[in-house]
Amino acid sequence: MKRDPLPARSPSPTPIPARRFILPTWKQVWFQLHWFIGITAGTVLIVIGLSGALLVFKEEMLDLVNPGVRHVPVQNAPALAPQQVADAVRAAHPDRRVASVIVYSAPGTAARVGLAALPGEPRGESIYVHPYAGTIQPELAGEAAFEWIEFLHRWLLLDRETGKPVTGTLALCLLGLALSGLYLRWPRNAGNWRTWLTFDTRLKGRSFLWALHSVAGTWALVAYVIFTLTGAYWAFDSFRNTVDGWAGVKRAPREAPAKPVAHGPGMQKARPAPVDLAPAWNTFVQQAPGWQMAFLRFTDKPNAPIQVAWLPADAPHPRARSAMTIAPDGTLTKNEPYAAKSLGARALTTFYPLHIGTYFGLPGQIAMMLASLALPGFAITGWMLYLKRRRQARAARAERARLGSLDGADGALALPGLDPVLVAYASQTGQAERLALRTAAALQAAGTPADVRAVATIAPADLAGYRDALFVASSYGEGEPPDGARRFARQLADATQRLPHLRYAVLALGDSAYAQFCGFGRALDDRLAALGGTRLFAPVEVDNGDEAAVTRWSAALACLGAAPLAEAPAADEAPWAQWTLAGRTLLNPGSLGAPLFEVRLEGDVLHWLPGALVEIEARHAEPVVQAWLAQTGLDGKARAGSGTLAQLLAASELPDTSHRFPSAQACAAILKPLAPRRYSIASLPADGAVELLVRQVRHEQGMGLASGWLTAHAPVGTTVRARLLANPAFAPVDSDVPCLFIGNGSGLAGLRGHLRARVAAGRRRNWLLFGERQREFDALCAGELQRWAADGFLPELDLVFSRDGEGYVQDRLRALGDRLRAWIADGAVLYVCGSLQGMAGGVDAALADLLGRDTVELLAAEGRIRRDVY
Repeated sequence: MKRDPLPARSPSPTPIPARRFILPTWKQVWFQLHWFIGITAGTVLIVIGLSGALLVFKEEMLDLVNPGVRHVPVQNAPALAPQQVADAVRAAHPDRRVASVIVYSAPGTAARVGLAALPGEPRGESIYVHPYAGTIQPELAGEAAFEWIEFLHRWLLLDRETGKPVTGTLALCLLGLALSGLYLRWPRNAGNWRTWLTFDTRLKGRSFLWALHSVAGTWALVAYVIFTLTGAYWAFDSFRNTVDGWAGVKRAPREAPAKPVAHGPGMQKARPAPVDLAPAWNTFVQQAPGWQMAFLRFTDKPNAPIQVAWLPADAPHPRARSAMTIAPDGTLTKNEPYAAKSLGARALTTFYPLHIGTYFGLPGQIAMMLASLALPGFAITGWMLYLKRRRQARAARAERARLGSLDGADGALALPGLDPVLVAYASQTGQAERLALRTAAALQAAGTPADVRAVATIAPADLAGYRDALFVASSYGEGEPPDGARRFARQLADATQRLPHLRYAVLALGDSAYAQFCGFGRALDDRLAALGGTRLFAPVEVDNGDEAAVTRWSAALACLGAAPLAEAPAADEAPWAQWTLAGRTLLNPGSLGAPLFEVRLEGDVLHWLPGALVEIEARHAEPVVQAWLAQTGLDGKARAGSGTLAQLLAASELPDTSHRFPSAQACAAILKPLAPRRYSIASLPADGAVELLVRQVRHEQGMGLASGWLTAHAPVGTTVRARLLANPAFAPVDSDVPCLFIGNGSGLAGLRGHLRARVAAGRRRNWLLFGERQREFDALCAGELQRWAADGFLPELDLVFSRDGEGYVQDRLRALGDRLRAWIADGAVLYVCGSLQGMAGGVDAALADLLGRDTVELLAAEGRIRRDVY
């Protein structure tokens, strides 16, 4: 459990940059590719998606706006045969050649006649004929609009030869978006369908957008793969020929449109007699008793065969057509049933039904329409996420520029004739630094120069050079100074030089949940007073980031002529979100120590740096709440706020049972929420989940609240309210320098994330010094550590087991003093994670003995010793 008193908001200014999002190289490439395609091709894909959604139900919409045209009332009379239908059209259009007839077995369905294209035209016209009367049906209203929509969808209103490769390329872009999105959100627990297909609708902001974008993309993934592959098949002739070759299908070359033929004066083109369809139709009906649709194609050339493509009543999909070739005299010359086609040829017939969804009937059409309509949603959410990232990047650059202008080697932002005010900060998590910057900006806005410095960069003697000094000081652990301020605190405690000329004020940051609330800030104020300094005003104490206290600080600064502090910049921790307790594994069965579990939380917010923290709202176990209710006599099912009293009690500090409440509402009114607990994250975003190492704590009253809830009481699948927190003081090194990782027990969590990131980045200069009780039972994550060692990523691996007589971590560190000094000389950064009172304190003393206290404090001030202790 992490006991850092302040939330992590911004990085501390160490010489080694700490804010870098570490991902495997390929993931970075795919991430950038996904965003680039999305913001470039996304707009055009919206057009293709919306037009495709309209075309899915084209036939149904045409029937809706054209009642009585393609479907007429059923009559107690036989439907016209193809020959009769063709004769009716020839009588109405004597100057046109009939090229095809389509008839249906379903009663009341109009026949469709195709007229041959006129010379110079790409295709002919279609005419619907009344199936009983033989009259010509009215033209379909809206058909021209749908032809325009199809033209837009297939070729983007370009000519065919230009539009095909453009839409084909866009189809491949959509495929790239779908597959890269799948890769980017691939979770470690890929077998859990909930991880793929559900998300918490109560999420807000960027978390909600990302969850909606990624989960909806998973739902539509299959549809987009179908869209893109079938679209590419029709768009690229080379791709189509290749697929046809695999399927064993050879297609005839496309015929060019007929050209007008010039006739001399007085010449008249002889028209051949129309073919008689009756003999061929009789043969077809005999050979295909279960037909539902027959498509007859023919010419008027003498003895030219009649081609019949027909659909059986039991066809698996609308394009599963059989074929016959019949001579004009009714002789069957070729019969090609669908079932007799090759597997590849049958597969090719599924492309169009799959593309529009009719392969799966009405549910398939609805699914494809929704997937098409979702494309604008993906573009909108993608753009919103992209713009939010841009805004965050601009804000980060502005903050860095502001820091560079206020804090640097060039000293104060001096104005002529005015002495600068020293604004010194001691920051562990970055909050003190940010408040110092706001303070300096308020001074500068009023024309008062400010010299912003971390206390790690100054000595007590430097205070003699200032008339006014403002200190923003956070406390770490049980009232200790932050790591970077330890050297200054010790020097100030030992200082003998008095400071009678110094006027000062202290803004102390802390958390009242700890016994030594604002311990370092109070000690700093007392020591400055003891050295003769004069308080500008009484110390201002900030409890856990309370902005009301910051407002009091702002008002007090008026004595220096400062303007009001600017509004606080948005915190960069993730918002509270709903996560799922996906699993827990006991890592040390049989251990003499308390059980240690690996706890896995799954959610949609998967962005953090190695060394980050997760803050969790724990709950009382159900038996604890019920026991309290039984002692007080209150009804846990009574409404209290937005839930029941029992639900509210589970998330609150339980009052003394001796107190009697008149009602559940009276009890609810005085309840205080439980303080959230913090844990080091032992995994990386690429692992697909937040993994924790949680030691089960026990005391006289029973099991610890948070550890008991996570490791025993909460069932797997429970929703956990949590948020990610940056931990800049324990952030990764942004260069390939040697790193020494020191820890014990559950402190391995904070070290494992760093090691995983360095292994993923190919950085091999790593040393792990880790302690536990017994090698037989407490060799935590042994397989992973040994694999890294074998692969050369952990050349120095020292595991110390105290109950096996091997001593403690600090003892092994002392024994390896020469190696430690060599690593430090080579620029190594030390990470320490574990218990403050045991291991961390011992390691601190060992480092002081081996390197000297001044060197240790200097390393801490330079950011080369980074601690996450509790």
